[in-house]
Amino acid sequence: MIIPMRSLAILVLASFSVSVSAESAVSSNNVATKKRLTEETMSQKLRKMEYAVRGKVVIAADRINQELAEGKSDRPFDHIVYTNIGNPHSVGQAPLTWPRQVLALTDLPAEVGIDHPSATTLFPQDAIDRARLIKEGLNGVGTGAYSHSQGAMMFRKDIAAFIQERDGLEANPDDIFMTNGASSGIAMVLQCLIANENCGVMIPIPQYPIYSATMDLNGGHKVGYFLNEESNWDLNMAELERSYKEASDNGVEVRGLVLINPGNPTGQVLSESAVQDIVRFCAKHNLVLLADEVYQENIYDEDAKFTSCKKAAHDAGVTDQMELASFHSTSKGLYGECGRRGGYMELVGFDEQVKGHIYKLASSSLCSVISGQVMTSLMCRGPQPGDASYESHEAEKAAIFGSLQRRAKLVSAGLDGIPGFSCQPSQGAMYCFPKVDMPPGAIKAAIELGTTPDALYAVSLLEGTGICVVPASGFGQKEGRYGFRTTFLPSEAEMARCVEEIRK
Repeated sequence: MIIPMRSLAILVLASFSVSVSAESAVSSNNVATKKRLTEETMSQKLRKMEYAVRGKVVIAADRINQELAEGKSDRPFDHIVYTNIGNPHSVGQAPLTWPRQVLALTDLPAEVGIDHPSATTLFPQDAIDRARLIKEGLNGVGTGAYSHSQGAMMFRKDIAAFIQERDGLEANPDDIFMTNGASSGIAMVLQCLIANENCGVMIPIPQYPIYSATMDLNGGHKVGYFLNEESNWDLNMAELERSYKEASDNGVEVRGLVLINPGNPTGQVLSESAVQDIVRFCAKHNLVLLADEVYQENIYDEDAKFTSCKKAAHDAGVTDQMELASFHSTSKGLYGECGRRGGYMELVGFDEQVKGHIYKLASSSLCSVISGQVMTSLMCRGPQPGDASYESHEAEKAAIFGSLQRRAKLVSAGLDGIPGFSCQPSQGAMYCFPKVDMPPGAIKAAIELGTTPDALYAVSLLEGTGICVVPASGFGQKEGRYGFRTTFLPSEAEMARCVEEIRK
């Protein structure tokens, strides 16, 4: 889709303009008073923090969406296609039935839920039985009360059993912290890790912006290591060593490394040997490893498989030399329950006193959301063979997975086939991260407007088609590369249409 450069510039200016609040306000007695909190006096770390997936392009999309709803737009489309964020239910993925049944029964008072005479006519027996167990595990007080700050022990035991079944390795419920999605766990570990502004954490480039944003907020150094796009975003150990040495030579105390596998925004699935190389690297340099593993169920390439960092460390013989924080969430996978804010982190090899301080940090928020805790338990321990809901539950998950698998191929291959585009296959996760060749005029216009060429492109795409993507610059990329990240979460028909709109 091509829009004249002059129009492009106008669109960007219109979409990216930000009105700055006046520093003075008039009080009720007409005396001018200076605001205590202004952009100049607020936390400058917060002011400079950026979070691209809900950034300026998305703000513009929300504005256009409101105009469409109010009938105030004459654009050549009637709705916004939000492919900017991995939020499956918001773009049409249906919730899984059995977890919602259990959650409903858990929330309901017993007399109108699990103990109601007609309960079995509305709910399957296994949902009723599980809800009863959950209520008992919550000490009979229901979902409206705080739990233990690490999460209810019953749920942590379910998570530990899930990890043990996945890896064949023992997991301790006391090492598990239930969190509001994976995000709050990541924030807690980074807050603990960054003791001062000299501390650095290695992050992949491209990376998911929660890492750069949280590090900016805590004042740490972002130590980037580049993924190899030409090798389907694979890891290169020489690049890891280069990045570590360069930061260390510049006086940065490198303390940790972030691994996102399967990749976000890049969609790659690392091989078992690659994950083992990472854990050996962390053991060698005494780095805390933050393993973002929230897409472990989203693997579409039949030749790829997920290897957890915990198992890789065990198989590589470096478990005793590791400090590993691994993260998982109900927001991704096949549940897609983003709004529940369910998730967990497992801390392996951490100093017990440090764990105590992380517990103190978790306690300052009292506990993670109880409905999220319930959903995490259900994700980790679903219906078992022979249960009333087992076959229907597995069928629903298989249907979601099959459609995601088809969409991954449809979008990555479709974008790769557009002249001027290059897109690696999406082996997993929920995203494609194409590279786009930008004409010199677009690059020049972006410089003049103080923005990036791919941000310029993203706004023109939004204004011309209603498709909302995230500029690749928000995730980090090599100098001179431009592109965007898109999910493939809307329906197969919608994504096929989007590819064709982008192709125009």
